[in-house]
Amino acid sequence: MTDPDCLIVGGGPAGLTAAIYLNRFGRRVILADAGESRALIIPVVRNLPGFPLGIPGAELLERMREQASACGTELRQGLVEDMRAGPDGLTARLDGQLLRPRRILLATGVINHRPKMDDALHDEAVARGQLRYCPICDGHEQRGKRIGILGGDAHALAEARFIGAFSKHRWLVAQEGLPASLAAEAEGADIAPVASPIREMDFSGEGVRLTFEDGTDLHLDTLYVALGSEPRCKPARELGVTLQEDGLVPGHTDGATSDPRVYVAGDIMAGLDQISFAIGIAARAAVHVHNGLTAEDGGA
Repeated sequence: MTDPDCLIVGGGPAGLTAAIYLNRFGRRVILADAGESRALIIPVVRNLPGFPLGIPGAELLERMREQASACGTELRQGLVEDMRAGPDGLTARLDGQLLRPRRILLATGVINHRPKMDDALHDEAVARGQLRYCPICDGHEQRGKRIGILGGDAHALAEARFIGAFSKHRWLVAQEGLPASLAAEAEGADIAPVASPIREMDFSGEGVRLTFEDGTDLHLDTLYVALGSEPRCKPARELGVTLQEDGLVPGHTDGATSDPRVYVAGDIMAGLDQISFAIGIAARAAVHVHNGLTAEDGGA
């Protein structure tokens, strides 16, 4: 089997975009997908240009997979392991098969930190719009509603401030309770803080009902989770790519990294966690990968 010109790790919007572009340039591409893209659980993507009525995240990925496959991408389910970047080239293993790609593009994304709750209940609440993760994506649909922001640090407070563009009815809450200093900052920003820890989160109704340890209740239309995320940076570490302290790859608009044979796109790259941003960087990265290989082969 011929080794690929580019091994793409990650089957979200970024990885699939890069695959479509590279295949259309005549490059042989293998895309490895572990089936963990965050786009899979998005009920409806409403801010992606070209979809005025929105599109479910899973449907968007299915359409992109179909397009990538039609272009010639070899779509493989599974985890890529043992990635190495040595003086003699790049190597990786996929389902036990040793690959020697000329380039690797990492689109491994990040993992959201979730509230402490049953996974099935979590996914159902996300599907119903009771739990949300991205006010940039869907804050527009929450205008004037009663919004909770779940988190007990400065990141959560910053998200609560941002949500103020959509609604002034905001409550900052935390499963373990809010620190007094954070509660005071929230109050100063016209955000209602709830200092008491959360005892129970109830998603059985239309909205969200929170019960606190002090016996009080709060009914919300939706609850934004602002607990941060963790980059899937193991592949980048294996390849020796320079990372920021937070595990993200420093952002370059062409997806380049500290190793000229390795590129990144999507949420693993420092930037804006948006599908449109991921697609744009992936397109530029694919062009740079192609041009680099062409120059390497002595082409014009």
